[in-house]
Amino acid sequence: MGYWDLEEGKDCVEKTWITTKLGTALGLVGSAYHIVAFQPDSAMEAVTRATKGTVTMAALGAIFGMATCLSAGARAAPDDPLNYFIGGCASGVFLGARTHSAMTGTTACLGLGTLAMFTKVGKMEHWRITGPPRL
Repeated sequence: MGYWDLEEGKDCVEKTWITTKLGTALGLVGSAYHIVAFQPDSAMEAVTRATKGTVTMAALGAIFGMATCLSAGARAAPDDPLNYFIGGCASGVFLGARTHSAMTGTTACLGLGTLAMFTKVGKMEHWRITGPPRL
């Protein structure tokens, strides 16, 4: 079962598990590209970089999934795109804390929150990015 198949505000553990797995996969791929592009001096440094990037991305996915689901359950409007903004913003705040930068946290909060909100709006309104236009 996919993320969009689960009801909003319900099955928070399942939704968080799905977003954590996606974040982990993206972290592994991003870490692999980073290691290839910027060659480490030792194998231990490569492992450290890969672990750091993968764990950060997995945490971002987990925070997004849990914050989105909990806000959908707590608010009276579970399908509201604001829930996705809250989840994206919570992930951005974590990224700012991870980098010890308030500016990074603020911009990541706004950027990830806006991206998540527009993703939800696009899903609700059946936006298409690729394929032939609908007439």
